[in-house]
Amino acid sequence: MIRVSFNEGWTVGPNSGFFNMAPDQMPQQVTLPHDAMISKLRSENAVSGGKKGYFPDGTYDYVKKFHVPETYKEKRITFEFEGVYMNAMVYINGDFAGQHPYGYSSFYIKADRFLKYGEDNEIKVVTKSSDDSRWYTGTGIYRDTKMMVANLVHFQVDGLQITTPEISNGYAIVNVATFVENEGVNPQTTRISTEILDAEGNVVAFDHSPLTVFAGEVTTMRQRLVVKLPKLWSVETSYLYTCNSRVMDGDNILDEEMSTFGIRSLSLNAEQGLSINGEIVKLRGACIHHDNGVIGAATIGRAEERRIEILKEAGFNAIRSSHQPLSKAMLNACDRLGMLVMDESFDIWTNTKSDFDYALNFPVWWERDIEAMVNKDFNHPSVIMYSIGNEIKETGSANGAAWGRKLAEKIRRMDSTRYVINSINGFVSIMDKLKDVMSSQPSGDVNTAMASAGDMIKYVQGLEFVKNATAESFAAVDIAGYNYADNCYVPDKEFFPNRVICGSETFPKDIANNWKLVQENGHVIGDFTWTGWDYLGESGLGRVEYGEVSRGLGASGAYPWLTAHCGDIDITGHRLPVSYYREIVFGLRKEPYIAVQRPAHYGEQPTMMPWSWSDAVSSWSWEGFEGKPVKVEVYSDAMEVELLINGKSVGKADAGEAHDFKALFDTVYQHGEVVAIAYSDGKETGRMTLVSAESEVNVQLEIDRMQIKADDTDLAFVTISLVDDKGVVKPLADRKVSVTVKGAGILQGLGSANPKNEESYVNSTHFTYDGRVLAVIRPTEAGSIEMRVEAEGCATKTVKIEVCK
Repeated sequence: MIRVSFNEGWTVGPNSGFFNMAPDQMPQQVTLPHDAMISKLRSENAVSGGKKGYFPDGTYDYVKKFHVPETYKEKRITFEFEGVYMNAMVYINGDFAGQHPYGYSSFYIKADRFLKYGEDNEIKVVTKSSDDSRWYTGTGIYRDTKMMVANLVHFQVDGLQITTPEISNGYAIVNVATFVENEGVNPQTTRISTEILDAEGNVVAFDHSPLTVFAGEVTTMRQRLVVKLPKLWSVETSYLYTCNSRVMDGDNILDEEMSTFGIRSLSLNAEQGLSINGEIVKLRGACIHHDNGVIGAATIGRAEERRIEILKEAGFNAIRSSHQPLSKAMLNACDRLGMLVMDESFDIWTNTKSDFDYALNFPVWWERDIEAMVNKDFNHPSVIMYSIGNEIKETGSANGAAWGRKLAEKIRRMDSTRYVINSINGFVSIMDKLKDVMSSQPSGDVNTAMASAGDMIKYVQGLEFVKNATAESFAAVDIAGYNYADNCYVPDKEFFPNRVICGSETFPKDIANNWKLVQENGHVIGDFTWTGWDYLGESGLGRVEYGEVSRGLGASGAYPWLTAHCGDIDITGHRLPVSYYREIVFGLRKEPYIAVQRPAHYGEQPTMMPWSWSDAVSSWSWEGFEGKPVKVEVYSDAMEVELLINGKSVGKADAGEAHDFKALFDTVYQHGEVVAIAYSDGKETGRMTLVSAESEVNVQLEIDRMQIKADDTDLAFVTISLVDDKGVVKPLADRKVSVTVKGAGILQGLGSANPKNEESYVNSTHFTYDGRVLAVIRPTEAGSIEMRVEAEGCATKTVKIEVCK
């Protein structure tokens, strides 16, 4: 089967409607993946409000002209759409060819009956978003598309499945299942030829088996191959093999499929927890949304890969796709880089959370969307569990538990090699009964629980009523996903001795306590923080505010709040102080880490959300605050931390696990140098230094790669910083930055991590935030890209990026 990118040559414009009236706005040329929402003006009156970052929803027509050769009459043509948000309607040459309501799963359109051979054809995809989600979704064909051309006898789409059921020190059994389809009118006798290649391209196993495929049928061939001295896939050594399988007619290749895979084993029990290749693994997890920050929902391969690189660098070994199936590009990156995956199917089942969300389609479409997720994930060693839902309201009832069993059993029938989890928030599960439940509790307990929303959620989930209400839903899956219920990890071992628990969603501030629970309890396999990477929408969920507090709807802040502002890593890929704190808690960093609370708000009591972290910045450059008080946070696993300013000790403070890995110092800001020294048993174990920036301001450009590929999957990421002559970032020097791109590329997006602003990410100018802004460059052809950056009061900087075929 020939697979070619179908991403280029599209136009997008407002939907023309029933009468095909020309819209006021002319269609624009685009290359997929594309997000139509990110370029629209935000408004406090947007229907979806802060849920989608105050971006407007809309209906769009994506149109492409393409030529179909006369020779394709004897072929079969299928279009693959990896993700269209949402309610996709597909038309070929004006005729309805297919639809797909869900915005997050792959679907295929068989095109043959609609095509004109030897002529130009037209495909149109109508996409529609409305008040249909609790987070920023984007709108349009935001993931890759492909055109697949096959002979009459060919592998079925997703027709190569690989498992490794037996692994020993000397060999591994690799089971290869191929599904061959005959769309001709006569039986066909073929031979299935399969090779296993190692990472260096050497053939390490092969098999040839005859297979007769009758007309109109799909026939399955299963081959059992032995790989000697296998190299196992793990987070530390993400070794990949390649399976190459062919359908042969004599010496002619009728079809060919290739897939990478890893040889690894999984085991799970309530005493030791999760093991991979016989070794116990604790999941250092990050929940992540699907958007890519300043380029919106566009799922361009390099953006997905970069996110995994940075998340792994920050100490995570697992991600949870919140709350929809991951892209193929991200799964490929997880396989290559060694990142474990909890792939999640749905955020809703039969009860809506937004007026027009997927619950309207779930009862009819759920099975096809589960199939799409499992077929997509099957050969990826990074995927270790499937989540059937997130905070589903129905999980507190018997009928809801029955739905959970349906989903879990569907997955198990398709893939018995991985585990099934349901990410349940017991507070949500009994929300319709909450008033009666709370009225039955002693008033003193309730008043204590009401100290914060986060404490309230935990309190309710610890009630016996909630445990009983969710027991049947948890019994339907292999792993119990606890959202914000870390207070239940230990007591629930007594109630449910065979239950395996995963902290599928937790508050960032709780990681020190949670990680201790994970390490000390075999039945608790990991912690997934909300969130590992900041995201658009759920605006202001983790906001820190002084003075007048924004009054949004629910947990969202009022306009112009934009991002959730609760990630370890901001939307530009910059690691925030909480990221280094978490790395210390995980035991992966020995050096202390310094973060300074913004001196402009010294002494003020901030208003914070349950998902908030301190608004501290890792900087000692606070011009205008000389001699004024400032609070310094030092994170360390050492027993004691000493703080020095310009060589003079400010004092020592206890730190380490007994003090939640944090020491606080009240001091006075002085231009110069601040040093944190960590001590355990009187011996220095590490130190960190910050120095003040000098008065001059320069533009500094940091490029992730100077050479990129000339295709639609690649990008270059350029971090633009305001620094002094020594490269020290100046967080108070923010100003407007202008970017010009010439040559073999375009400016795909430009923006800062400012969580509360009214600037657009599609303009060529943007204000820095804490001294930084990110430019994303997309190649258009082979050649050179020249990027020019200007900022007020700074010398202009230019850089060249090479684009290779």
